[in-house]
Parts: sequence; structure tokens; C-alpha cells
Amino acid sequence: MSNALPDTAPGFDQPIAVLKHCHDRIRKQLATLEKLVPHLAAHGADEQARQAAQAVIKYFDKAAPFHHEDEERDLVPTLLSVAQGDDAALLAQLVPGIMEEHRQMDAMWQNLHEQLNAVADGSAALLREAEVRRFAETYRSHMECEETHIAPMAKRLFSPAQMAALGLAMQLRRGIADSGAAPIATPAAAARTGDMVANLRKDYGQAVLSERDVADDPIAQFNIWFEEAIKAEVNEPNAMGVSTVDGDGKPTSRIVLIKQYDARGFTWYTNYDSQKGRQLAGNPHAALLFFWSELERQIRIEGRVERTSAEESDKYFHSRPLKSRLAAIASAQSETIGSRDELEQHYEAVAKQYGDTPSRPEHWGGYRLVPERIEFWQGRRSRFHDRIVYTLQSDGSWARQRLQP
Repeated sequence: MSNALPDTAPGFDQPIAVLKHCHDRIRKQLATLEKLVPHLAAHGADEQARQAAQAVIKYFDKAAPFHHEDEERDLVPTLLSVAQGDDAALLAQLVPGIMEEHRQMDAMWQNLHEQLNAVADGSAALLREAEVRRFAETYRSHMECEETHIAPMAKRLFSPAQMAALGLAMQLRRGIADSGAAPIATPAAAARTGDMVANLRKDYGQAVLSERDVADDPIAQFNIWFEEAIKAEVNEPNAMGVSTVDGDGKPTSRIVLIKQYDARGFTWYTNYDSQKGRQLAGNPHAALLFFWSELERQIRIEGRVERTSAEESDKYFHSRPLKSRLAAIASAQSETIGSRDELEQHYEAVAKQYGDTPSRPEHWGGYRLVPERIEFWQGRRSRFHDRIVYTLQSDGSWARQRLQP
């Protein structure tokens, strides 16, 4: 069901060819996956089926994520930085769909991973054909789009230095970069070295923020900026810093993903027994921070925090991919553990115990920050930034003021 002879891969001095080679390997793994469906029906989880399942798991668990990161972190951002005119318009049309398909394929893979694990260990002999077909069709259509539009554009627009920087980034991601290689003189490479931090400086000037232009309600203003961040293809616009305080008044920060916002506040989900959960139990106040460098914008939100209802937490929990649900049960978030192997073993035990229908654990659910202060920051030239702050009044209205930079 698989080709035992590996193809000769191009070198990383030809990064676009490496990406095409990855596509060819993905196509072979998809063909193996599709052949497994009738093979299992006819022969069960025999030795050939188990080996094929292990090969597919190994590829999509390890190699495929690198490929997606190559595109998301290096290939596409570089293209967006150099494309103009019709090229820029085409990217604006294609890139959101490409990124969304990455997320869809990751979610589909998590479900197939569980089925393949059971085949690999001989405990089951079934792959859901519809899920295999959808996964394969999505991947093939996705790769065809990239090979038709994205790869040719990169070959045409990238300078030799940009090609070299892309190849180096791909090597670093895989841990195979030549330690003696000469450094690539690009902003990305400089950022990786961490050198000359004090001299890193960017002057802002994309937009202005005027009291006359902002909405009367800060949630409405947040929605305007959030939608603009999505349209601008900001990297993870839903990522926000959450800062909490312990019993000694010491602050702690981390990045989480916002899952909902409305007039009630800003919602995320986590383990209630985690560090932030314990700190919020003692001091139910927090600060959120969004920073969208592509738009030179920052939003600071402060307020009190409450738990979402059990019904809201259940609804969101059951919308997550199976692997994420099992991980929420398996992980005692923020607690120490002896090794990664021990963590993986705990996950496998939970997966066997709960199967495909885990219930939401009592220690996992949502938090909603009810805002009392929201500040919108727009970068301006010479560090003379625009800052507009909304403060909640006792009657439920919002007072709006400009702050000095």
C-alpha cells in the first residue's frame, strides 16, 4: 500500500522545490490512506494494514505540520510583503482560504489520527470512509491551488536573498541547518539571532485614531478593529495576553485565544485548576492585551472575571476536535510532570478510557472578562501615538477620553 523507496529530495537551496516535494509525499500518503479503507474491510488490521497506518500517522504527525508552518510563517508572509498590483489582489483572494483549510485539515487529521491509532495497534479495523475521502479531497484541492498560484508567484517575485532566507527558515524548523552557515542578512534572520535588541526600531504611520471616528460603544469599536484585523490577515488576531495576579500581588501573563465577545464581555476557555484559574479564584480581576503589529494597533482591556455557564462551556467543549477534548481531560494544566513520555502515556490512557465521546470535566470551562476599561492604541510616527480610552460609569454608560502617548 506504500512505496518503500524514498524519492530523492531537492536541497533547501531550492525551497519551492522542497515544498513541491512535500506535496508529492502527501499525495502518496493520501493514496495509502484511501487504500486502507477497502483493505481493512477485506483483511482486517493485518500486519500490512498496521504498518501502513503507522506510516501515515508518522508523516501527518511530524512532517505535515512543518510544511504548514513553512507556508504560514515564511512563504506567505514574504509573498505578502513583496506582491503588488494583480499579484497582491490574487493573494488577498486566496490566502484567507489557504489558512482556513490548514485549520480544517488539522481538525480532520485529529479525528483520523484516533482511528489510525486503533488500526496501528490492532485494536480496531475501521476507517470512516467519508472522513478519509473529505480529508484527501481537501488536501488535493489545497495543494493544486498552491502549485497553480502560490509557488509560481514565489518563483517569480522572490529575490535570491529571500529564497535563501526561506530555505534557512525551513532548515531551522527541522533542526537540520548547517551550524557553520553564513547568516542571512534579512530582518527575519536578525530577529532570530536576538542581536542588537536595543537598536530594533520601527516608526509607525499607517493610520490615525480620532475621537470623531471611533464608536460610542467600545465593544462596537472592538468589533470594527477585529474585523479589520481579519481582513488584513493579521497572524492569529484572536490571540490575546491574559494577565492575572496571585495572592502576593505578583502578576503573571500568558497567551490564550478569545472564543467569543459581545456586550457581556470577552470569553476564553481553560482549566479552572490552572495557575490562572487559581489566581482568578483569589482575585477575579484580569487584564487582556491584543497586539496586531501588521496594523500597528493595540487594545488593552481590564475588568472583573466570571465563569461562563455550564451550558456555554459544554457547547464549546463539544465543538472542539476529539484530540483537544481528550487533552483537556488528560492535562493537569500548570502542574509539574516528570517527562513528555509520561504526559503522552497519560493522554493515551485517557483516550482509551473515554473513547470518542468524552464529557466535559468539571475542572474545565469558560471565563468571561466583563470590561471596565478598554483602551485603543494606534501607532503614530516618532512615538507620538494615538490613545483613546473608554471607562465604564456607574450608570452603565461609557466615558471616552484621549490619553497622551
